[in-house]
Amino acid sequence: MISLLAMSVGFTACNKDNETPDISIPEGTTDVTIEENNIDVTSENINTWTQYATAVANLLAKDASDLNKAWSESYNGGEAYAETFKNFGGEYRSAAACVQQIVDGCIDIAGEVGTAKIGEPRDLWEAGKYTEAVFAVESWYSWHSIDDYSNNIISIRNAFNGSLNNQEATHSLAAFTKAKDATLYNNVKTKIEAAYNTIKSMNAPFRSHIGSASVTRAQNACAELVDVLEKDLTSFISQNADDEELKNIVSTYVDQVVLPTYANLVSTTTALRQAIISLSNNPSSAAFKNAANLWIEAREPWETSEAFLFGPVADLGLDPNMDSWPLDVDAIKGVMESGKIEELIKWEGEYDEDNEDIEAVQNVRGFHTLEFLLFKNGKARTY
Repeated sequence: MISLLAMSVGFTACNKDNETPDISIPEGTTDVTIEENNIDVTSENINTWTQYATAVANLLAKDASDLNKAWSESYNGGEAYAETFKNFGGEYRSAAACVQQIVDGCIDIAGEVGTAKIGEPRDLWEAGKYTEAVFAVESWYSWHSIDDYSNNIISIRNAFNGSLNNQEATHSLAAFTKAKDATLYNNVKTKIEAAYNTIKSMNAPFRSHIGSASVTRAQNACAELVDVLEKDLTSFISQNADDEELKNIVSTYVDQVVLPTYANLVSTTTALRQAIISLSNNPSSAAFKNAANLWIEAREPWETSEAFLFGPVADLGLDPNMDSWPLDVDAIKGVMESGKIEELIKWEGEYDEDNEDIEAVQNVRGFHTLEFLLFKNGKARTY
């Protein structure tokens, strides 16, 4: 997807502690050089650059607002999705089905972190495809990958605890499991913490240490988390389908986890949008740095929402709108050169995940397009 130009970036094959790399690289090679498709901010392109960033930020804030409204106010002209979920409407017919959806969301993101977000770059690296491995790393332009992945695990912890503050709500999966099966409760808690800690312990930045043994440890911990959620916790729910208590768990989950997370996403993407408008009005290195910092702040509620990528976020195409990866940098350049920024980053009508035209539009907007426009080599761009 990404064509390669002549701007090279040094890429160290060993980890920061100088341990032996886990895979062999060509004899005599001390670092791997990748060709980065890069364009820099200049006085000639600054207006187009910031216009593009503003247009993307406007859409990102709108998507966040639409997602929040779908859950908290009205969805598809009907009641709020929060009420539908809490009352077992739509595809759900029982409290147990809703709780299983909560667990399934946790399973999905734990698996994605281990096998896709971390695993795909590692597989490419082990196959000797070093350049492709780097480009497969999500959030590598900002060097924010490890925080993204660990926040994904926090999304699981929040769903299990029924809160955002690492405390267990009275009516939560954690409390329910603890009361009926303390061994399972401890096992789930231990696996969540192990996944989080091993990800945070990966050598940073991840894009520079894909071959490190720390990566394998994180993958294994994610796989163990998937296993306990998929087998043990799922079986436990089916055997303890107490609808009254499970209903309370669903209500707590919606009110104390989903809705506050999406409200936070609205506030942070709105702040990011305003910072990018300020950047556009008065371009400077300081304005780029401020916008980059607010991009990082806005990433947290998004990544901590990824344990509940069901409902409106999936049905309306808001997930790929906001978080498509990897980038099509050639297409991003084409948008900037076209003079039709607004036209080329919007789509209308009913969402169809198989529609290639919609997918092409989604590839040139969202968090990661802004990341490319705001960051270079892990730092805010300068002007």
